[in-house]
Amino acid sequence: MPVSLRSVLAYLAFLCIFVAAIVAVLQSGRGLTAEGVAPHNGAGSVVSAATLRVLLAQIVVTLIAAYGLGFVARRIGQPSVIGELAGGIVLGPTILGHLWPAAYQSIFPADSLGALKLLADIGVIFFMFAVGLEVDLDALRGATHRAVVISHASIAIPFLLGVVSALALHRIFAPAGTPFVAFALFIGIAMAITAFPVLARILTERGMAATPLGTTALTCAAVDDITAWGLLSLVVAIVRGRSRADVVMMVMLTIVFAAAMLRVVRPLLARVRAGDATLILLMFASAAITEAIGIHAVFGAFLAGVIVPAAPETRRRYAERLSIVTPALLPLFFVYVGVRTELTLISSVSTAIACVAILLVATAGKLGGSALAGRITGMAWRDALALGALMNTRGLMELIAVNIAYDLGILTPSMFAILVVMALVATIATGPLLTLFTSSGAPKHSMPGGV
Repeated sequence: MPVSLRSVLAYLAFLCIFVAAIVAVLQSGRGLTAEGVAPHNGAGSVVSAATLRVLLAQIVVTLIAAYGLGFVARRIGQPSVIGELAGGIVLGPTILGHLWPAAYQSIFPADSLGALKLLADIGVIFFMFAVGLEVDLDALRGATHRAVVISHASIAIPFLLGVVSALALHRIFAPAGTPFVAFALFIGIAMAITAFPVLARILTERGMAATPLGTTALTCAAVDDITAWGLLSLVVAIVRGRSRADVVMMVMLTIVFAAAMLRVVRPLLARVRAGDATLILLMFASAAITEAIGIHAVFGAFLAGVIVPAAPETRRRYAERLSIVTPALLPLFFVYVGVRTELTLISSVSTAIACVAILLVATAGKLGGSALAGRITGMAWRDALALGALMNTRGLMELIAVNIAYDLGILTPSMFAILVVMALVATIATGPLLTLFTSSGAPKHSMPGGV
């Protein structure tokens, strides 16, 4: 239907009249003064908006670096975690901050790291819950004598070497006033950790997860994780406790809470078909309780995952749901670690020597200890060495522990950087070492009785 000229003119006149009236009212009220309460200056909103803009930029840059370098890592036969960690270091002060300081300060201003850390911590909580889902308590109860001996040796030997190493490291690499006991216990834990998730991915990608070697490695790594996180919770309690009574109280509360989760909540979950929302609530509630106890939220998240009913299809379904959230949040933890890691602190001769020494001690303790225990319990040397290479995988579990210790003030920045390098190099070496120890043919898997 055609529009007449009269209608157009009438419409324009209508608009002009109302615009003129609005302008007239605004002009007449320009000199008025309000007599109400003091005005809100909106500073909080401005700061929040600016923080949100920076945080969103950090997320975009982080995901691009993590996914890009993770893809490159997979193409060269490495776990994607190596590329994601490398992405965090690239975006940190060592590379981006050195090559392009203006961009680094623009993307990661010092006052924005608090928000980044909160999101990174949420990502780690989801990750630790997923790690707990992969720990099958029923399978661990049925572990053979061989798996138990190897797992205990793979913890005890590197832990002892770490504590002994702390005698030489404490004076230089512990912050002033740090008790030797706390520092030494943490160094022992750092030497003893195995990255269960990365180890599982390596075995799956190589088709070795169902072999006797693979099942032994998975069992030992699961026991390692449970033991290492229990020991780390003790260290956290020692550092955070103001007195011996505080430490005892934290440990007792932790034991009571863990017992309640295993003996009360776990059977209840087995009887009631819990939905996704229920388990997410359980994860955050458990994390909040352990944080309130004083040991750290990651322990509660890990425990919440462990107590989920052991039916494989149930755990697999929840793991698939988490695979949507975790890849989006976990790279933020890598970049947070990268921003805190200044590799130039290892440039001096003394710190470089310490870095190499720690890497050698960690590898000798974990790889050597696991291989020796495997050989003693009847494995062929080739299988025993392959098992040792798998157990020496550090990955993200090491980084989480190191980050907790750094937050607690147990480590100096240089020691933090050294342990990050140790975790990265040890994980990179897993694939090549595994190939080396199995290159002359398939592993013999000489483990009578299986796992």
